[in-house]
Amino acid sequence: MRHIKYQLSNLLILSVVMILAVSSMSSAFAEDGHHKLVIQVSTNDPITQKIALNNAVNLQKHYGMDNITIEIVAFGPGLGLLTTKSKQADRVKSLALQDIQFSACANTMKKMAKKAGKQPELIEGVGIVSAGAARIIELQEQDYSYLRP
Repeated sequence: MRHIKYQLSNLLILSVVMILAVSSMSSAFAEDGHHKLVIQVSTNDPITQKIALNNAVNLQKHYGMDNITIEIVAFGPGLGLLTTKSKQADRVKSLALQDIQFSACANTMKKMAKKAGKQPELIEGVGIVSAGAARIIELQEQDYSYLRP
């Protein structure tokens, strides 16, 4: 009898854990069909940067522009993607007009300015956030999915 009570107790605990896990997972799924995504760009590798932009475009096509909010956050060596000297500058400017938000890290910009003696010039349509890594955390706390190509 004691063995049966022990098994029932374990079963009850397992059931509660499963219910809590499922309920916490459901908050990560868009109930209204709208998806939210933050893409991290922290490398100066042009292939990785291109993949980040391709991911954003492909996901907009997949879900439909009105069904997904995308923010690309660049910091560290990845900030170069969002400057006027980037090989992807025209594409970034175009995607910013297609409801993809771009955020540049102010901390990285300050360090770049200190090294070069002037602020990097950002592409039209790029916003500035105080800290890129902090922005990613804030967006994840708002139920954004995270992607780092």
